[in-house]
Amino acid sequence: MKRSKKIYILAAVLLFACLSTFALNRYQEHVEKIKETDQVILEIPSDSVKSLSWEYKSKTLAFHKDEKWFYDEDEAFPVDEEKINDRLNLFKEFGASFIIEEVEDYGQYGLDDPVCTINLSTGDRSYEIKLGDYSKMDLQRYVSIGDGNVYLVKKDPLNFFDGDLRDMIDNDKIPSLDEVTEIQFAGRETYNILYEEDSPRAYSDDDVYIANINGKNLPLDKSRVDKYLRNISNLNLTDYVTYKASDEDLKSYGLDSPELTVTVKYTEKDEKNKEIADTFVLNISRDPKERKDAEKASKKDSKNTEKEEITAYARVGQSQIVYKLETDDYRELMAASYDSLRHLEVFPADFADIKQIDIRLEGNDYIITSQKKGNDRNYYYKTEKLDITDFQKAMENLKADSFTDESPGEIEEISLTVYLDNKNYPKLKIQLYRYDGIHCLAVVDREPVSLVKRSDVVALIEAVHAFVLK
Repeated sequence: MKRSKKIYILAAVLLFACLSTFALNRYQEHVEKIKETDQVILEIPSDSVKSLSWEYKSKTLAFHKDEKWFYDEDEAFPVDEEKINDRLNLFKEFGASFIIEEVEDYGQYGLDDPVCTINLSTGDRSYEIKLGDYSKMDLQRYVSIGDGNVYLVKKDPLNFFDGDLRDMIDNDKIPSLDEVTEIQFAGRETYNILYEEDSPRAYSDDDVYIANINGKNLPLDKSRVDKYLRNISNLNLTDYVTYKASDEDLKSYGLDSPELTVTVKYTEKDEKNKEIADTFVLNISRDPKERKDAEKASKKDSKNTEKEEITAYARVGQSQIVYKLETDDYRELMAASYDSLRHLEVFPADFADIKQIDIRLEGNDYIITSQKKGNDRNYYYKTEKLDITDFQKAMENLKADSFTDESPGEIEEISLTVYLDNKNYPKLKIQLYRYDGIHCLAVVDREPVSLVKRSDVVALIEAVHAFVLK
């Protein structure tokens, strides 16, 4: 090998070694500048911020403050100021865990093409905060604030800035409705419900909701009314279709003349623990065209309409926000009829209040008496003390499969005249008539009430036989 060629090779090797040593030294120098810190890198008082914007997934949201916060593109948009403040509060004391000084390559931290860029402006200063990659090793995000450094931060700002405009709307608030005084329904059925403790119209202590139906005051099933109120309180009104509904919009959503309007009067305690009265109004409608088509279809085949997806909308009071309802939510809210909330039980009173039962079965009459001892009652047929368990269970199991006002057309299976220790309802007569192979017709105080399972009526008859045929 020629001497000159050897010299070139040696020079190349030497150059490579020098470059490698230089790169290693630079790497070591760079590593040495990554250090742990408890430094607060930003202190921006929330009330000093005049504008806030951020870019995420190629979309920019921008807001400005003029006494209150506004959305830049449409000042009619109802901005939730708490949500703005939640984001600003992040930067009141924005702390870092690690600092990387004199950064030369922002790309290795994902900061040359940030995941999100946040801009804040106070009266005299602007801030640009860039969010880079998420460090899986440290479980923190790389952030730059324009001071030449990169930080690993304790709180990931992306948890606050990964939403869209929908996340910033000031949605209508739904109260808890724990202390309801009155409920009014207007729609397919129009009636009102009063909350009355110790009501003179109650079958039992649990009957606190009294409905006024065609001039009659009728106790409702407390558990069913409470469930209906929970359905309202648990509504997730976030999927809005417009936040500035015009008269035309309301008409297109069927809310110019709602299918159902629910008005709930309630009380709640203010900050000073003082009880105040308030009213919550909810308007509900199915899409007008869909509703019309459904009404036509139901006349042909009601079974097919039960499983169909429904497009429906809701509006709180006179709010300009219109929300889309889930199918299940719509069905639950529309279940506001008297039949949907009344007692399913044929015998709605407390069994413990029964003083005497006169039974007519298969042409024979039987009398069950009782003696009260403290909070307990003992029951007797003639002089024999009864184990009333099966009979009580059978009576309480008599529940409506459906309600009806159809008059009985078949023979009476069994009748019970129940005498109660209840000043409101001292006497109650229940008659059960044969209807078909599946159901019997229940008549209470001479008024047809419901169809009940024939098997449950048979269980009641067998329970009577058990102690009268001994």
